Amino acid sequence: MLNSRSLCAWLAIPLVVVSSGHALDAAPGVQLPAIAVSENTVSRQGALASQRANVKVQNDFEAIRLAAEKGNAEAQNYLGWMYEFGRGVTKSDTEAVKWYRLAAEQGHANAQNNLGFMYANGRGVMKNYSEAAKWFLLAAEKNVTIAQYNLALMYADGRGVMKNDSEAVKWYRRAAEKNLADAQYNLALMYIDGRGVTKDDTEAAMWFRRAADQGNADAQNNLGSMHVQGRGVEQNFTEAMKWYRRAADQKNAAAQYNIGGMYAWGQGVEQNFTEAVRWWRLAAQQRHPGSQYKLGAAYENGLGVQQDSILALRWYRLAARQGHADAQATLRQMGESW
Repeated sequence: MLNSRSLCAWLAIPLVVVSSGHALDAAPGVQLPAIAVSENTVSRQGALASQRANVKVQNDFEAIRLAAEKGNAEAQNYLGWMYEFGRGVTKSDTEAVKWYRLAAEQGHANAQNNLGFMYANGRGVMKNYSEAAKWFLLAAEKNVTIAQYNLALMYADGRGVMKNDSEAVKWYRRAAEKNLADAQYNLALMYIDGRGVTKDDTEAAMWFRRAADQGNADAQNNLGSMHVQGRGVEQNFTEAMKWYRRAADQKNAAAQYNIGGMYAWGQGVEQNFTEAVRWWRLAAQQRHPGSQYKLGAAYENGLGVQQDSILALRWYRLAARQGHADAQATLRQMGESW
């Protein structure tokens, strides 16, 4: 039989957990990516891939270097890429910055974005967000999609520019309309919070859906949460489970946690505590604190697993050490430290 403390712990399963953004109601907080001016390898390499043919020297390093030294901006940008990733030459961020800068100063848009990236991450040059934002803006104005996304992140976070949600939305939208999934996802978050736009759950759900259709796991998880709550879409637990599973298939811990909650409550699936525990364990193994806490409650009360006070303490402590307030409160009530 569940004691009163553990009963509350077990039932207080926030089914809606939004990953990497801002909270949907009572869900744990979601933050915009810390500096998701993070390396977007696919986008950057994708842009560079089209330049190889333009240079017409492809894998011939000496020919590329010769063209770059003669001032060919395409070759300079490509040579910078080769140095950055160590393709056909010893990897060197300093050399990469040198060649990106030469191309960027000639107005080469992709090189401007690449140089901004190097400044944002302090690679081959002292980290300087103002310089990064300057180069992202130049590339964004030339319609480079990933630069538009990077610039939006800078405005959203106030890195190198004055924080400006309206500007962030403007640049997210430009990249989102060109089908960049990360931009679509972040634009949805802005609509959820009403940052730079009027709050609009329908718009948020639409942008989550567009990103989710491209395989963005966080968007898939959040779209599932929108269906659980009926925000911007009809409440539909079956549809929610579909999107949670797609995200969980990509090892998204928040989605795994949410699936566990759906099984615990019997929403969209038949109630099954053993399955709930299985999904929480998958998320807990990725250090998801909410799932670690739920596993602690499961072991304390023998729900879906054999009762085991030692394992209960272990999972409670793991969650508490990550700052999980309910886990910390539970341990205090038990007279245990973490």
